[in-house]
This record gives sequence, structure tokens and C-alpha cells, in this order.
Amino acid sequence: MDLYFSDHFKIKPQDLEKYGAFNISLVSDLPLFIDPFLLFNSKKKKYKELHESIIKYLVFLKGKANEEQNQGTLKAWYAFKEVEQNWLGFSVIGNKGSALGMDFATALNENLHKIFQEFGQEQITKSSHLEKLCLIKDGVGKDNISDFATNLMKEFLLEYTQTFAQKHIDESLRDTFRIPRTRFNYETETWEEATFDLPKFEGDFVILTPKDLLTKDETWINKKDLLEDFERIPNAIPDEQLRFQVNNYLRSRLVRDPKKKKEPTKQEKMAAAFATIQEFPQLIDYYIKYKEEHGDQAENISNEKVIFSENFYIKNVRDFITGLQKTDFYSSAQNSYDEAKKKIGTLKGYIENNDGYKLFYHKEECLGTERDLQLLFGLVCHESSAFDINREVNNGRGPVDFKISKGSGDKTLVEFKLAKNKKLKQNLQKQVEIYEKANQTNSSFKVIIYFTEDEYKRVNGILNELELSGKENIVLIDGRSDNKVSASNA
Repeated sequence: MDLYFSDHFKIKPQDLEKYGAFNISLVSDLPLFIDPFLLFNSKKKKYKELHESIIKYLVFLKGKANEEQNQGTLKAWYAFKEVEQNWLGFSVIGNKGSALGMDFATALNENLHKIFQEFGQEQITKSSHLEKLCLIKDGVGKDNISDFATNLMKEFLLEYTQTFAQKHIDESLRDTFRIPRTRFNYETETWEEATFDLPKFEGDFVILTPKDLLTKDETWINKKDLLEDFERIPNAIPDEQLRFQVNNYLRSRLVRDPKKKKEPTKQEKMAAAFATIQEFPQLIDYYIKYKEEHGDQAENISNEKVIFSENFYIKNVRDFITGLQKTDFYSSAQNSYDEAKKKIGTLKGYIENNDGYKLFYHKEECLGTERDLQLLFGLVCHESSAFDINREVNNGRGPVDFKISKGSGDKTLVEFKLAKNKKLKQNLQKQVEIYEKANQTNSSFKVIIYFTEDEYKRVNGILNELELSGKENIVLIDGRSDNKVSASNA
């Protein structure tokens, strides 16, 4: 089964490892992305130059921000397509994500003289940072930052891939591609195209990415850290008067009724922090300065996350598929309901009885998420039967995890949930039924995985309350590690 770049292009994974490239899946995007801070903090001259080129382009945009911007200008300079050919991001089947459309373009344009007022001429931080936009603007996240950076360094990634391909990949598996928007010409103020000799997959080219530019979960500079660890930032301000004003304002936002004698909640602390940042926007620069000073941690953490991802999404999945091939998982049932029932049942048995639960653990820490469970199902089901298995089918009422179908009249929906999901009760009551109506089917499964005894008790309590216990189409999977006997000792 050709799941990964090395499989399809018939190369040794060791060659990719030696070159420093991540062995991407050609079935599904893997949840990794480029963190621009890793360019800034790198000791490699080329990476530093790439970061400087990103800043140069933003300085160019800032210089144009005073001019009246029409839709054409925004599309030409600010809006970009997702570079889906790198197979990184947040799709679970396939590589089609959302583009950096007009919402992002407008947000960036509007904030070039607000958030980026001193962009290119910083007094507090060592450099400018694109990630600054996601600290203030709602709706701009790590995927937007990564996509923007990827587009601005696309020429480097194409050359990086071409060099590897010409040395290791047979000509029959490569082709010449004319790639638009490859480099920006500052004299003509236009994006230029260029030609590359690249790996070819299903009529399109494929891009490799260096592992030392990738991370998982969050960029090093991110809003979550800014708000959750906000209290340490004012102490880093050398100006005593400003430090007093910031601390005084923060305390005023946290004042509670003294009669209640309760500590502020986490949400109240984060709301107060955000209000203080809006009042004193220079605090963002002090936060970024702190992140710059601890840049080595960013490299170590990102490296650890990439190693985990290689184990989790590649090695473990290969082992998982090898185990499933010894079962009837890859045989076909008569209809979509039976097909879903068989696959879920086999998956449950393998996780509970054949060490499959280990897929969700790293160094004895449980790392299972709903997205991981969905990704696992999508990867192991690839080309597994005569049925069409689609991910996140959106028919107007939101995306369902999977639809298993054969023709328009035979389809079954599958939703994966974690027992610890705070909205589990609400989802069990309404969500799949809404999807069933949107997909014109009354056939569905809800798969719930738990990792502790408390989670098991919680989900059973919810099922009992909703009178859903014992339903065939509600499947619980035991992902605990503390109650398993090793398969070799069973």
C-alpha cells in the first residue's frame, strides 16, 4: 500500500532522512506546518535569508498600505492559494485545504499600520515577525501564518525538491512543471513563474519540506502562550513607570466582588490579559523579545514534535496496517452499514487486544486527539475496499468525519469522538442526526474512545442519561494503557 512519498517514488526512507526531508503521506495531509521562527532562529545562512525575504515582502506591502487598495491589488499581493503540494496541514483525507483568501488579505492590509507600525524598524525585538498578526487578529491562526510563509519561500522549496528528485527519483516518476507565483519581482511589482523538474503524483507535482522547519500544534510565537503566561511579561519591561501602569491596569481588570473571595478563573485571567494588551500594545514586543531570547527551546521542542510525528503518523501506522492485514479489515461487506460496522469492530479489537492502543501514547503520555483518531482511520482505510470512504463531507450543516458509500443510495456516516470532549453529550444528542438529514441517510455510527477509568465512567453516564446504552451504532473503544496485557504475553 503506497501511503508515503518513499513508497510511491520507490526510494529508501534513509535517503530522505539523510537529505533532511520529511517523508510525507500522499494519502492525507499530516498535521505539521512551517514555523517562520525556525527560519529566524536558525544558524543556517540560507534559512536566515529566507526569513529576511519574508520580512522584505511585508515591508513592501506596508509601503503600499497607504495607497487605496482595490480587490485586484489585494488578490495580486495579499491573497495566495494554499501550497497543497507539500501535503502538510489539517486535511484528514487528501490535501485540499483553504486558501489565504480575501479575509486574510484584508486583515493583513488593515493591520500593517496598526500591529506592524514599526515593522522593519523594531526597537525592542531583534527582528520583525509575521506571527505578530495572529497575536491580535481573531481568525488568523498557525495555518494562515504557515501558508503565507510557505508561499513566500516557495522557490526555495521547489529547488530543494528538484535537487533531491534529480538525484534519487527515476525520470519516469518526474515531470517538468511551470509553477506560477514562484518569486516576486520588486522592479515590476509582480509575481513571476518558473520551471522545475519535480516528482509527479496524479498529474500534479509534489514538494518536500526540510524537517528542521516543521513543528506541530503551535508556532513558537502564538496567542495561547501570550495569554496563558501573560503575568511574566510586565516584569520584563525595563521602564518602571510603564511596568507599574501595566500591572495596575491588569489588577483593575481582575477585581472581583470581595464578598465572593474567589480567585479569578483561567478565562477571566486571559480576558484581562487581552484587554491589557489592547491598552498597551507594546507588550507584544516584550513577549516576542522573550521568545527570541529562548529560541533554542523552539528548536528543541519542534524537533521533538517532528520525531513524535514520524513515529506516530508513519512507523505506527505502518505497524497498524501490517496488523490489520492479518484480519478481515480489508475485505468488503455487502452494504455500507455492514462495511462500517466491520471496520469499526476490527479497529476496536486491534486497539484493545493487539497493542493498537500504543499508537496513542508517546513516552507513556497519552496524546490521543479526535483528529489523530480520524487520521488513523483515514490512513488505514485508504483503498481498502469497494466502498468510497470520504472525509469531512459537508452538505450544508457542517462536516461529518467520514461517509462510507457505494452509489447514492447506500451510505453510512461515521463520527469519532473522545470521551473527554466537553460537548460529547450535545454531540450525541444532535450532531450526527443533523448530518444524516443533510446526507439523506439514517445510517450512522458514533465511535467514542476513552483513555482513563474516569472517562469511561463519564461516557457511560452520558449514554445512560440519554438512554443510548447498548445501541449497536454507538461503539466505545478502550484506549487505556493501564489495563492491557501485552499481546506477546496474552
